Amino acid sequence: MDEIAEYNRARWKALVEADALFTRPTLNFNADSARERIDSGGKLGDVAGKKVLCLASGGGQQSAAFALLGAIVTVFDLSDEQLEQDKKVAAHYGFEIKTVQGDMRNLSPFEKESFDIVYHAYSLNFVPDTIEVFRQVARVLRIGGIYHFGFANPFVMGVEQNDWNGEGYVLKEPYIDGARISYDDQDWVYDQESHEKVPKPIEYRHTLSNILSGLIENGFVISHVSDNCDINSDVNAEPKTWEHFTAFVPPWLNIWAILKSDI
Repeated sequence: MDEIAEYNRARWKALVEADALFTRPTLNFNADSARERIDSGGKLGDVAGKKVLCLASGGGQQSAAFALLGAIVTVFDLSDEQLEQDKKVAAHYGFEIKTVQGDMRNLSPFEKESFDIVYHAYSLNFVPDTIEVFRQVARVLRIGGIYHFGFANPFVMGVEQNDWNGEGYVLKEPYIDGARISYDDQDWVYDQESHEKVPKPIEYRHTLSNILSGLIENGFVISHVSDNCDINSDVNAEPKTWEHFTAFVPPWLNIWAILKSDI
């Protein structure tokens, strides 16, 4: 395990202990809310019986939704603590979820073409090399399989709510692929006021050209891109609030891709 993985593993342990938003298992899904959670746009079709890899997606959220809809679910995550949350939802709903601990840059525990869907929650920016991740995903995904992932909008990464200058939110850092960026978590990540023991996230900027080229070079065809998922923006809100900030600075992008060839 390298320094990057060690840091991320320690951070996620602290996040689980702090009850951060994305570490809380979802225990109240029904079929409709499960579908809305993972596929509000209807890109996946019927997932019953499909083999799904929730990649770097521990925490008992996406896995619960897929399993409730009848998928055969495997969760692969760096954090043992996050994988425990997936075990909790499996016990709660009474279905089986397989959990495997490991780094998204090395999917060697899985055979070639093991999955119909790879569903990759926001985590790609926690590693500096996207190409290796895409290569690994292409190996374990069957031809015609679906790959979904979210990542930080590279054009505005590093801009924060407090960067409002009266006219807009100010860009402060150059657009360099692989640039290391650290910032404070948003307040809504935590219910409790005190979370000083949680290390700041360390992320890496992935330029749009590298993301798109990396997918194409590994046999993927992009089927959909979105930049406004799960955001309640309001241009009339108070400046420096999350709602106002995201009206100017869309923080995340989401890509749906289909594996068309075995390169």
